[in-house]
Amino acid sequence: DYFRFRARLWASIMPLDDVSLNARIAAEPREWMKPAGYTPYKGQTGLDMREGIIDNLNAEWKNIAGLPLNIKAGRQDLFIGDGWLVGDGTPFDGSWTYYIDSARFTYELKEQHTTIDAIGIIQDAYDDGWLPTINPQHLAEIEQNEKGAIIQVANTSLKAANLAGYFIYKNDSRVAANGDNADIYTVGGRLNGELSDHWKYWTEGAYQFGRKADATVKFPEETAGSSDYRGLNAFGFNSKLTYQFKDKLNNQLACSFEMLSGDNPKTGTDEMFDVLWGRWPRWSEIGLYSYAAETRIGQEANLIRFGPTWTINPIKDMEFSASYYALFAMTDVPTREASDTLFSNNDNFRGHFASAVLKYKFSAHLNGHLWSEFLFPGGYYAYNAVIPFLRAEVLFTF
Repeated sequence: DYFRFRARLWASIMPLDDVSLNARIAAEPREWMKPAGYTPYKGQTGLDMREGIIDNLNAEWKNIAGLPLNIKAGRQDLFIGDGWLVGDGTPFDGSWTYYIDSARFTYELKEQHTTIDAIGIIQDAYDDGWLPTINPQHLAEIEQNEKGAIIQVANTSLKAANLAGYFIYKNDSRVAANGDNADIYTVGGRLNGELSDHWKYWTEGAYQFGRKADATVKFPEETAGSSDYRGLNAFGFNSKLTYQFKDKLNNQLACSFEMLSGDNPKTGTDEMFDVLWGRWPRWSEIGLYSYAAETRIGQEANLIRFGPTWTINPIKDMEFSASYYALFAMTDVPTREASDTLFSNNDNFRGHFASAVLKYKFSAHLNGHLWSEFLFPGGYYAYNAVIPFLRAEVLFTF
């Protein structure tokens, strides 16, 4: 229960043709009306001025040597596809920042409608690891130091079948007690497009292998709490099919289906899918924090999610959407649970999720939203009290 006051100031200059220097600083003081109940803010009350963070500082060079080659290096926002696996490098601070310290090389083959991306990532666990902060408090943004490499090839030759294939390597080096040491290899692909004037779709799937040493694992007994590596064998799938009515109110009806594998306690390997740099509220704010007791904040896994979303523009500059998802766990035992008392350990039904969001653009400089979510826990959990999330937000941009 708190007020957030987020301020961001940014600038971009072009000292040379095709060369830009970009910087952004962000702050988010909060007024806690009740003591914070989750880390890293647990117990905080009253006004908290927090820090000022340089959340963007990069240089971009386009059309290098007359070639269709672009380079962007430094602290930047990376969002690949719909952000399923790459969207936020700083999950601890919510939407305050989402930068990833990285270098991105993009080569475009225009005649072939093909883009090749190569990305290198070096992310420090603390917000002052690479750049200083204002009013420094040495805050953690993730549980481990992370390095990574991404290769993606995308082709848009067919409007009905935009295709992308990728390989992602992620190395974790434990910093916090609940961090991990890992070498994760992800091979995946994405297919999306418009089937007709009314139908469009999005599908993405990935397989993971490698090794991980996670001290929070509780099963099986021979590996519980161990610092030993376990082999990784996991998979994930995400999809959405949308029907666009193409009417005056812009009605749209979508159906989503997502599946993320969970760790099987009966094996000595690790089957839990790792969402990599995708720990942000893709479909739910409640979902982001509900995983804190089971894995880590935003570390979604062991999940089956499906259900509809209806979107409409009732008047100009206004959008309303409503969603329902049925939620299940692929295994009924959360092998990384923070507390033995929070889960039943004998049921796969996570519960019912419902949300309603109203957005309105007041002017070119002012917009806002009213956001509501409700989770009705199922037998997977030991408690069945309804969990609500409510937020009102106004954003002024100049």
